[in-house]
Amino acid sequence: MTTDRLSIYNGALLMLGSRRLASLSDDVESRYVLDQIWENNFLQRVLQHGFWKHAMRTVKISYDPDFTASFGYHYSFDIPDDLVRLYSLCTDEYFYCPVDQYQDDGSRWYSDYTDLYVRYVSNGDDYGLDFSKWPESFTEYVEGYLALKSVKRITDSQTDQEQLVKDVRDLKVKAKSEDALREPVGLTVPSGWAVARGGYESGRRRQHPYR
Repeated sequence: MTTDRLSIYNGALLMLGSRRLASLSDDVESRYVLDQIWENNFLQRVLQHGFWKHAMRTVKISYDPDFTASFGYHYSFDIPDDLVRLYSLCTDEYFYCPVDQYQDDGSRWYSDYTDLYVRYVSNGDDYGLDFSKWPESFTEYVEGYLALKSVKRITDSQTDQEQLVKDVRDLKVKAKSEDALREPVGLTVPSGWAVARGGYESGRRRQHPYR
């Protein structure tokens, strides 16, 4: 079955025991509730929940030649607009050498390297927002999470809410477990890999914004 916004809505409504929508223009309260949640960066929030393989993007970025440092790191880089969650930041294209000395001000990175290789979860139309690439387990988790976000406004049953929390937790575990199985067989994690995944700033570990 093709995954699209309507099918995701109906998947969520099915979990809530509510009536399906015939279209995204149905004049019913449940649709308005789902619209409000969806349009409040819903998919962005779901993509933040894991290092989803189908949403992963790898790019090389070069320093901004118009930037001149007065002190500190010599080079400045634009953070990709579609970056949702950073997976790895390295100095080589094979991702064996993580960058452990850099600064992040929210919109730019600063480093002493002229080129950076970046792997990250993307919300681009050809990555995280491309429904055709979604594994079934991820789609089910998205539907469940949407149901969970809307349950208080669509159903008044406290029992339903409590059960839904457990069901969505299980769907998330399943989606992440199946996603992990998509790693290449025999993948060896390089020394220091966790440095790039967690992110460091000025030689000390910094908290990841989405954890």
